[in-house]
Amino acid sequence: MINKSFAMLAIAAITLTSCKKENAALRIDDATAKKAELAHAEAGKLPVIKFENPEHDFGTIQSGVKVEHTYKFTNEGTADLVISNVKASCGCTVPSYTQTPVKPGGQGEIKVTFDSTGKSGNQSKDVTVTLNTEKGTEILKFKANVAAGGIGVVKH
Repeated sequence: MINKSFAMLAIAAITLTSCKKENAALRIDDATAKKAELAHAEAGKLPVIKFENPEHDFGTIQSGVKVEHTYKFTNEGTADLVISNVKASCGCTVPSYTQTPVKPGGQGEIKVTFDSTGKSGNQSKDVTVTLNTEKGTEILKFKANVAAGGIGVVKH
């Protein structure tokens, strides 16, 4: 009975070990994933993002004012567009974005709020959008000339 239990335990251990090796062999490395992504792109099965305007000028604003702008886009591709991250170049800018997949032909938006508190003069900021297009990232830009004084929120 003990020998039988030991034998079954040994078989189970071998099976589990071999499964781990097979699972490791089935993992896709980054290079293979990129090749697969490009193959889909060649077949025309990737989303394509098209912004109405990827740059915005707030003009002259007062220091201490928060300004908002919404970048609107369309998915001109043939697969769902998914934004996985939107990151501003500094803590003075807070982005929010469409978090559901955008179907081909569908529209979405990325809103940025810039807080000019403590800023002065010409300001130029970038917002990096990470998404599932062939390029993988897009850069949105805005600028403002910050003058002294003021408080509030202005939408552009």
